Amino acid sequence: MAKKPSEKEQEYIARNEFEKLKKLKDEAQKKLAEAEKKKLRALHHMRCPKCGMELVEIDYKSILVDKCTTCEGIWLDAGELDSVSKLEKSGLDKLFGVFRKD
Repeated sequence: MAKKPSEKEQEYIARNEFEKLKKLKDEAQKKLAEAEKKKLRALHHMRCPKCGMELVEIDYKSILVDKCTTCEGIWLDAGELDSVSKLEKSGLDKLFGVFRKD
């Protein structure tokens, strides 16, 4: 006759089963979150945060400035504002001149 597990053994088995299931669910959730992040990035990459239209990237003195083709908003990535702020006044005037409508 098979020996019935004790209450502590049952508790141990249940806890281990819960931990396994939790780990599987966490991994599935992580994969889903990564897939969603990739999907959102593909959907929004090089799109204007204001109007959603395409951005054009302009390289000015190694600073990549993104300009919207529709609303003409100008967008900077992380660190680019610091680079722009270090330009001399004449360089800054030239940068803004690139974006002026004539």
